[in-house]
Amino acid sequence: MKSLSLEELEPGMELARTILNDDMVVILSENTLLTKAHITRLKFLNVPFVYVKDEYELSPNYQNVMAIFNRSNAFAAQYREVVHEVNDIFTSTIKNDEVPTEKTNTLVHENLYPMAKQSGAIDYLYELNHMANDVYNHSIRVSVLAGVIGKWMLLPSRKVTDLITAGFLHDIGKVHFPERLQSRQVDTLKGEDFETYLQHTTDGYKILSGSNDISESVKLAVLQHHEAMDGSGFPDNKKGKDIDLFARIIAIADLYDNITTEREGFVRQTPFAAIAKITELMYSKLDPKICIVILKHIKDAFLGSTVTLNNGLTGTILRYPNDMAIHPLVKIDQDNIIDLNEHRGIKIIEYNAK
Repeated sequence: MKSLSLEELEPGMELARTILNDDMVVILSENTLLTKAHITRLKFLNVPFVYVKDEYELSPNYQNVMAIFNRSNAFAAQYREVVHEVNDIFTSTIKNDEVPTEKTNTLVHENLYPMAKQSGAIDYLYELNHMANDVYNHSIRVSVLAGVIGKWMLLPSRKVTDLITAGFLHDIGKVHFPERLQSRQVDTLKGEDFETYLQHTTDGYKILSGSNDISESVKLAVLQHHEAMDGSGFPDNKKGKDIDLFARIIAIADLYDNITTEREGFVRQTPFAAIAKITELMYSKLDPKICIVILKHIKDAFLGSTVTLNNGLTGTILRYPNDMAIHPLVKIDQDNIIDLNEHRGIKIIEYNAK
């Protein structure tokens, strides 16, 4: 990596380290591809210098060497290759107001579908612990998560492929965002900016509406992924089964990614915080039938994992006391097991995959 002053930065450079402010809150994440808006914001915040990846780190040889160490590194190398392809697809969509469907279908079949099929996909995504939170990276992660969920739901392979496509394209309407909003979090938007955000689902649907190569379920997922089972979502306040199945799945994948990914102004939380949030919302905003399937499989996936608690103790996930329990039992040692459902002040703050 190399250290550069802000005057030396150029759009397209890739961050090598996360940038934090004095309060240890994320400004920009590692692996972010810098834009003009990012550089302007860094200057406004008086950031003195940043670390960017050098030619060696960006070279295929370096990525191939890193990939041989273990499967998670191979997944990470594949993920980084995909980011650049996704950037091209979104750039083409911005230019033509039309998704290049051939490139998109190739990406889904050759990259995203195989990534979602890997047994450790959930862990691998979390191990990439400084994944950039821009729309490109978020779209990749939601597509892989959606594919994993489709597999857990025993959907036919054709439907899983379409579901992954829906996850990838769910935020395609954000290509209409002005550059200054591209990396902003919805929690920080007000007034006209917030209204622009609300429009991204209908904008995405309009972009896809003219394509005969994209299924109606994919289009509806793009339109409806912010609808809620209780009718409190947007753009049309639809309820329950009036919301397309793919949209109901994408809503959960989107929520999971937002909780477990490092985001500007937020501290990344563990998968266990995401499990708790899904459990909390499963009888209001989220589809309970889908949630039950997800919670069963994702809880099983984390059994035996090492965790650190906010009281300083380290232990392993033993089990969940029952199917509806929000928090697991953590085994500290042979004689010490903590039920986090009974000790609400004790929380998991770090998680290491098995």
